[in-house]
Amino acid sequence: MTATSPTTGPAPAGPASARAGLRQTNVPGMHTYGPGMPRPSRFFQRGFGWLLGAVWLFYLGQPLGTILDRPNGFAKWFSLAALVAFGLSYILVFLWTRRVHMQQRQPPLREGLAWLGATLALGLAMIPGAGGDWMVGLVYIAASAIMVLPPRAAVPVVAVVAAQPLLLPMFVPSWRHESGLFFSIVLAAFAMFGVTRMIDHNMRLTAANKEIARLAVAEERARAARDLHDILGHSLTVIAIKAELAGRLLPVAPERAEAEVNDLEKLARQALADIRRTVGAYREVCLDEELASARSALSAAGIEARLPVSVADIPEPRGTLFGWAIREGVTNVVRHSGATRCVITVRPDQVEIADNGRGPVASEGGGSGLRGLRERASAHGAQLSVGRAEGSGFVLRVSVPA
Repeated sequence: MTATSPTTGPAPAGPASARAGLRQTNVPGMHTYGPGMPRPSRFFQRGFGWLLGAVWLFYLGQPLGTILDRPNGFAKWFSLAALVAFGLSYILVFLWTRRVHMQQRQPPLREGLAWLGATLALGLAMIPGAGGDWMVGLVYIAASAIMVLPPRAAVPVVAVVAAQPLLLPMFVPSWRHESGLFFSIVLAAFAMFGVTRMIDHNMRLTAANKEIARLAVAEERARAARDLHDILGHSLTVIAIKAELAGRLLPVAPERAEAEVNDLEKLARQALADIRRTVGAYREVCLDEELASARSALSAAGIEARLPVSVADIPEPRGTLFGWAIREGVTNVVRHSGATRCVITVRPDQVEIADNGRGPVASEGGGSGLRGLRERASAHGAQLSVGRAEGSGFVLRVSVPA
């Protein structure tokens, strides 16, 4: 018996323990098996911001005690309500600023000034019940200024706010001179500056990690596309030429046609194996194998091949790079050149593929194959040169600095 979900269709019945590994998704007809992905703690999503903002409210204990010691009356309850609203306003400013910084934005100046003005107004509203102790709220005003204002504007605001505990008692004799409060305001401003910078740096680090991951995926896709182009382009070109040759030989030389067909089967299997190795990121090129493959491809195309006998002294990874160059060069000769002769020269620091055909006109960008080969050469610190050979024909050369 099965149960039906409106979004995922029939779901397997059975004991709850057997269904515990089944996590339904919102994709019709799809079930995801295995343990569910852990979700972020709701405390760290929401509660942490409240806790981090509220932990600083202990400074308000001084004006709170003063207000509670006053006799009942309008001044007491009005100031008490203003103090509660002041603390709540500070927490909301902190949460708002934290969210803005996490979105990698700067707090809008107009909204920041509005928050700062509202917090200051609520602080002044504590005066009827708290008297001079309301100046403790200046700690939060300075911290809020650091949060909501650009640094150039926040610094003078903090300086003005920090001076008030030293200046206001000169005009209101009943208020005590608070030199310690001056240092508390300065320290709170520095602490909040560090918090905001830490949030900014964490967000930038997160964004940088995402960009690195995106570039890594893009690079891997480019590598896979380059390898598939090089493998399929060469293999399919040789297969097409051999198939054409086998078709021409079939009426006049069945034995040779049969040999070409056998070669077609081997090439097809080899191409399939190459694709599988490429998908598995195991694709490597052997210089000796590429030379043998080039000889076979050129011979099938009716092109005289002049290739080196031995390349045993070519070290890796240079040999792999030269193998890719020979593969791309021979593919271009067979496809585009119309040549009757191809000469491949391999030296410890250079490989060159030249033909006597018409050759393509080298463009700045080149095709996908030349572009891929240029990327490979650049990764090895080598130089790729393409163009017309002396007299006629086309030449492709990869040179590695000594």
